[in-house]
Amino acid sequence: MARKQMQDSSTSAIETHRSVNRIVVFGMVAIVAILAGAAFFLFASLPDANAFNSRVEQLFIENNDLTSNAEVKLLEILANSGTAFSDTLRSYRLVILVLMVFATALLMATLVFLVTAVMLNRRMSVIIKQGIQVSSLVINRGQNTVSVNDLELKLTPAALETLSVLAEARMDDDLLSGSEIEAVISGRSASDCDEAAGATRIKRLRDTMGNQLISEVLVKNISRQGYTLDVEKAVIRMI
Repeated sequence: MARKQMQDSSTSAIETHRSVNRIVVFGMVAIVAILAGAAFFLFASLPDANAFNSRVEQLFIENNDLTSNAEVKLLEILANSGTAFSDTLRSYRLVILVLMVFATALLMATLVFLVTAVMLNRRMSVIIKQGIQVSSLVINRGQNTVSVNDLELKLTPAALETLSVLAEARMDDDLLSGSEIEAVISGRSASDCDEAAGATRIKRLRDTMGNQLISEVLVKNISRQGYTLDVEKAVIRMI
């Protein structure tokens, strides 16, 4: 049964990987096609670089009787303007080409990063749903540290005290409400303690250990029953 689940999980992972690759490929093709079409219409809408020169040449032909120095000078200015206009259009085309290439690269990179972020988010969701396999939970009161598997975390004294209470309750198969946690730590009766005080201690513990991951996979809140550590009793050690 376990082998079948592993095979199904492996097959699902392969199919997901292939699906992501197809999405990336199709997305890149779409980006290139859209930008290529936009570049084509943009270049097609630009005027001909030699249009101005052709018009000036036509003026020379139609007005060959202009012989005064001022008239000749005016025609030369027009010819030079046509050359300048042609050079300007060439530079515009180069700038547009560079911008299109840059936009294509930027959109492709954005697509890859977006797909990667979505995949990482899905993997994180799977990890959270499946839980974390804790093979060792060592609470060191002398050093105010807790070791979860091979990860050692430094805790505040208050957070370590809250974790110790939860660990002792877990070894006794007990679930503690917020008021009971506060009662154990403060030494008062549970009836004299506020539920919110214990909930605040749990929140501070989660914040200290790494709020999102720990709150979902280690420190569990069972509705209307209380708080507990989602680990096996045999892996808990307190020194």
